[in-house]
Amino acid sequence: MTALSVIAHVRTDFPEKFGLPRQSGIVPELTGTVVFEEEYRVPEALRGIEGFSHLWILWGFSEGFSSRGAPKSWSPTVRPPRLGGNTRMGVFATRSPNRPNPIGLSVVQLLAVEQDPALGPVLRIAGIDMTDNTPVYDIKPYLPFADAVPDAVGGYADALDGDRLTVEDPDDLLSLLPEEKRAPLVSVLCGDPRPSYRGRAENGTDGREYGFPYAGYEIAFRVTGTTATILKIRKK
Repeated sequence: MTALSVIAHVRTDFPEKFGLPRQSGIVPELTGTVVFEEEYRVPEALRGIEGFSHLWILWGFSEGFSSRGAPKSWSPTVRPPRLGGNTRMGVFATRSPNRPNPIGLSVVQLLAVEQDPALGPVLRIAGIDMTDNTPVYDIKPYLPFADAVPDAVGGYADALDGDRLTVEDPDDLLSLLPEEKRAPLVSVLCGDPRPSYRGRAENGTDGREYGFPYAGYEIAFRVTGTTATILKIRKK
């Protein structure tokens, strides 16, 4: 069997997975850049890609491999966040990263194809759900006539709308961020990035302070009821 080759890496504002949307496209404002490995920095390989609005990205979960490069052990059941993180489902009925082969599949919007003097052709994409430096195995165009299924059924995920919070910034801490980084952060907090398995009260309050790195800053917040309050934004 031929081993998969890493053809590129995705550069994003999230060095860690905490805070990332759990699916691609949930936060369309989140952007990233696909930087090809030197062997694949061939403009001809991207000929025609600018005509597509969206792409499929086949990528690897960076935390899904052992130090020797082999997949970590897997479990036949996992606890999907959509069910609160406490109900087990079969791994193949979920999109959990804890699987036999730690491979991710995301649909992203193609914003632009650019020529970088040092990196060659790069792709600017939006709607990402990948940490910084995520390895990419393949890129394919998204085909609406074949890939979109209007009457598809989403199983247990259809019955849940997911958590939506209101974001408060009483000290105007968002002004510390570059302007283009503010709206994506607000959308991330609206989606409630807290781990689902933490024992939350019925009103959503758990009293803890949460934090994650984003775009070179440390972000801290707390949830009370259905409101996420920004507590700190500090440059790292």
